Amino acid sequence: MVIFRRFVLLLIIAAVALAGCESMKAANPIMPIKEYERMIIGRLDADYVGTQSCLSACHFHDQRQKDFEASTMGAQLSKESGLPLVNCESCHGPGSLAIENLTPERVKIDAMEGKQTECNFKTFIDMKNLPPTAKSLICLKCHTANATFNLHDWNAGTHNINDVTCSDCHDIHAGPDLIVRPRKTFEMCFKCHADVEASFSLPSHHPVHEERVFCSDCHNPHGTVTDKQLSEPTIKATCTKCHAEKEGPFIYEHAENTETCTTCHSPHGSISNNLLTVQQPFLCLQCHSGHRTGASGDAVSRGNRWTRCTDCHSHIHGTDTPGVSGGTFVQ
Repeated sequence: MVIFRRFVLLLIIAAVALAGCESMKAANPIMPIKEYERMIIGRLDADYVGTQSCLSACHFHDQRQKDFEASTMGAQLSKESGLPLVNCESCHGPGSLAIENLTPERVKIDAMEGKQTECNFKTFIDMKNLPPTAKSLICLKCHTANATFNLHDWNAGTHNINDVTCSDCHDIHAGPDLIVRPRKTFEMCFKCHADVEASFSLPSHHPVHEERVFCSDCHNPHGTVTDKQLSEPTIKATCTKCHAEKEGPFIYEHAENTETCTTCHSPHGSISNNLLTVQQPFLCLQCHSGHRTGASGDAVSRGNRWTRCTDCHSHIHGTDTPGVSGGTFVQ
């Protein structure tokens, strides 16, 4: 009887597990697939007519077209490149319905009345009201196959999960240069990361405001498999790109130095020197008990609390020099 009950219980567990797997495999679209395709591709009943067909009658976007043609993207989409893509329509959708009522006669009448002839832009993709993920997909239609951009981890990245889109950082209509320069990255990042901006105003900080260090030196905004979108596999590997002398290996290593630098240091800014999370000696005393620094008890007390540990243990990250009792990180 007991064996039978166990057998039934195992069958129930197996059935629940299989049901869970099937539900995970099943597609659960947020809307019908055709509606989603229309959202990111445009009107399915419209045709592609080419950028020149639009601009020949309407000069409303002439400056944008000049900036676009001078950009890297515009060069790739030009006739000389041979790529089977259409300039403006590859992002905004097919434009035949937008210009079907644009005639030379209408343009002349509008010019006589001092008006700017506009196309029926409502037939294009509604960029302003697109869900963030759909807006990013318009860019990813091309850029996921482009080796120039590291977007392999975008879908699982922090920005995508938090509904940050490509156009929140990149404005392809701003001018011919579509790349965000390092000196401009902190202004862009601080629009969302106000708490981090405050850290860079503390007395000890990485010189981001001084434009000597940039957010992209440590973080990859397009997503990584690491925490905090770090550009390297670990925190230590990221820090030692600049602080190579702290990397080691050393014969005598500080245990925490082999794990993560953030045990002792606040990476963006701190009120303590050297980006320390807590001022010395209290930082060290969190792990190490105090020891005798003088002959009298009073001297011992003052020494434990008023002396910086690195006055004696100057190679605190690691050393190859043995101390009095082994590796005590002395010079």
